[in-house]
Amino acid sequence: MSSRFPHLAALLLCALVSSEIRGTVAAADGVSTTIHWMDIRDLGLEGQGWRDTKDPFDRLPARAEGRVRQPVWDLSHHSAGMHVRFVSDAPEIHARWTLTSPQLSMVHMAATGVSGLDLYVKTETGDWRWLAVGRPEAQSTTAALVKSLPAGSREYLLYLPLYNGVKSVEIGVPEGTSCARAGAWGPGKRKPMLFYGTSILHGACASRPGMAHSEILGRRFHFPHFNLGFSGNGRMEPEMADLLAELDPSVYVLDCLPNMNAAEVTERIEPFIRTLRAKHPATPIVLVEDRSYADAFLVTSKRERNDTSRAALAAAYQRLKKAGIRHLHYVPGANLLGEDGEGTVDSSHPNDLGFMRQADVLAKVLKPILKKAVRP
Repeated sequence: MSSRFPHLAALLLCALVSSEIRGTVAAADGVSTTIHWMDIRDLGLEGQGWRDTKDPFDRLPARAEGRVRQPVWDLSHHSAGMHVRFVSDAPEIHARWTLTSPQLSMVHMAATGVSGLDLYVKTETGDWRWLAVGRPEAQSTTAALVKSLPAGSREYLLYLPLYNGVKSVEIGVPEGTSCARAGAWGPGKRKPMLFYGTSILHGACASRPGMAHSEILGRRFHFPHFNLGFSGNGRMEPEMADLLAELDPSVYVLDCLPNMNAAEVTERIEPFIRTLRAKHPATPIVLVEDRSYADAFLVTSKRERNDTSRAALAAAYQRLKKAGIRHLHYVPGANLLGEDGEGTVDSSHPNDLGFMRQADVLAKVLKPILKKAVRP
């Protein structure tokens, strides 16, 4: 892996940076190409709320160890939501990455989503479009993400694995081509959206890292964002409220009901919101109900689980409003994944269709919020 150096505000040309490592790859015609490799941190790692981390790609600061529950700390080593944007005129783009865990997949989630990379490109219209996926072959993988690109300089967006951590990630381009840090997401100052939640936000069970709904919304609105989903552990503890209050996002999206029963919702929601409000009096806060289990139409226990937790959240929301807490928004969960039952892999966790539908619902609430959040 390349050595570290201070981030540069100007463009970083891969062929000129001394921290690069050269290598060769064999083309189909047998001709070897010299590849220059760059640590993605030198291109500007995004999606990480804290920089004072124990390991380079952690989602919580080092001081959270021993402060949050052990499962939360362990899951914070996953790189969910982290990404890098870069500009390159290379005709081919390579990647090599080393994972923290050798477990590449789960029984209900593909290795490409758990441990893979996901590459998007910005089109001439300014929209992001999927281009390539990095398939993990082992704990360390080197792969050509895309080849035979036409001439021209383009902006790219590379997402890191959702349910695994990374020790290192590098981008490689052929000798003589450029690889530079991208500019702002869009005009004006754009503070990140902050999403806090459960395994669903964490990314289960997207087929690729870019298909988690927080990442879909980041591309759709051209906004930076943090994915703080913790599988089975989005429980709104006071320690997490304190940590989230340290950050200064454009909006808090709180989506924890799948991990909380009605009693926990009643106990924890209001203190959590008040902690955020104490430091951020005007930052919009979006409360999201839990999605409907896909089989809840027939399985009574699951329908009751949805109904009771939603009733507790709605009651807490009304109490907060009556207490004068402003800038609160509420998203019902009944239609988050659609009404046809086709949006999940196991009745609970969304497939790509479910994630897209969830993004569509949240977009209606977030669009006016983010429009107001952009500052000159």
